[in-house]
Amino acid sequence: MQINYTERKCHIWDSTKDYTEKKIKKLDKFFAGDCVVHVIYTLEKDDKCKVEVTADYGGIIFRAQETTKDFRESIDKIVDVLIRQIRKHKTKLEKRLKQSDFTFERGFSTDSEDEDEDIITRRKSLVVTPMSEDEAILQMNMVGHDFFVFRSDADNRICIVYRRKDGNYGIIETE
Repeated sequence: MQINYTERKCHIWDSTKDYTEKKIKKLDKFFAGDCVVHVIYTLEKDDKCKVEVTADYGGIIFRAQETTKDFRESIDKIVDVLIRQIRKHKTKLEKRLKQSDFTFERGFSTDSEDEDEDIITRRKSLVVTPMSEDEAILQMNMVGHDFFVFRSDADNRICIVYRRKDGNYGIIETE
């Protein structure tokens, strides 16, 4: 397991990084192969400590974030959330991965902030992988977003699945 640290508006002591690494190593038992974990520490207003953890396991992304008064407390809560998330979706993912014939492309989407633009405040690059609509909904829920971009495994078209205000899901398909 590879762990990458990013510090925003703060400096993190080595003892906090060691504590984080010790806690995140609990996830090793769920990942059989290579897993890249990105940990972002941010010091927000009112001395709130925000920690975001994204685990990329061969294209399957698990993500959690917490804001508390202490970075260590945030890490404790995040590890608990990730373990629950992995256990909840593990059997579904294994079943779908065994039934499908595709392999995930390795890669992690990178964020970059554009300071010159007035309208665009964030730009992301991503690897669009082929998957079924059900798997795209599962991935969207695991990431915690309201939409998810994927390539349809049925007809190889780029699609977007999104959560509607009524709680149902919608799909936008490209021509």
